[in-house]
Amino acid sequence: MYGILCATTEELHALAARLELSPESQAHGPTRVWRGRRDGADLALALSGMGKVNAAAAATVLMSLFAPRALIFSGVAGGLASDLPVGSVLLAERLAIHDYGIMSGGRFTPTDYGVVPIGAPRLERLPAARPEVTVAFAALAERVAPRLAAPVRLGGVVTGDYFLNCPQTREQLRTAFGADAIDMESGAVNQVALAWGVPLYVIRTLSDLAGEDSHVTYLEMVTMAAQNSALCVEELLHILVQNPG
Repeated sequence: MYGILCATTEELHALAARLELSPESQAHGPTRVWRGRRDGADLALALSGMGKVNAAAAATVLMSLFAPRALIFSGVAGGLASDLPVGSVLLAERLAIHDYGIMSGGRFTPTDYGVVPIGAPRLERLPAARPEVTVAFAALAERVAPRLAAPVRLGGVVTGDYFLNCPQTREQLRTAFGADAIDMESGAVNQVALAWGVPLYVIRTLSDLAGEDSHVTYLEMVTMAAQNSALCVEELLHILVQNPG
């Protein structure tokens, strides 16, 4: 069993077009879940809604009810790296929540998530994903790169509860963490995966470049970006089923 999550209806429709899902969903509180199969493996797909709280709640529903051997988060993100155009696929080998920490003296200092921020060291490096995630993502990148018009890269994702529409903040996050993309969910799902001891595979396609025109670019490109991520989920499932260890 594999648990898959997405935040928006565009991402849901892209995944449904590639996975064998039941037409009817189950409601578990605010979280809707579709059951399905792919390459002989059972699937549970949750539509979480946007933001860290919604994503963590949906991931907990999947873990509690279905006990998947791994979680997959598919969707779109804002780009932080100048050499990655819209449509690029980012496979997260490093993840962190960047808006947790301490505010003191008019300045915010990010720390590791869940620790007491007072006296905690500043978060400077994004923690690495589990080794099997990096191995599978390397195989996935090789597999899908010939099928996509944009780059496919393993890299870092930071998560915060806001839509980034600011080039100054984009550069600050890129400099501070060496991150390639920003989203509103992955870091929270990572906390759930860590708590349950399962690997998390985060696949994000850039729908915008997190700058002044991001709100326009996102609306124009979200469907394409969701489709790129869904293609990668389909191929990742094939890799995971063939190499379950």
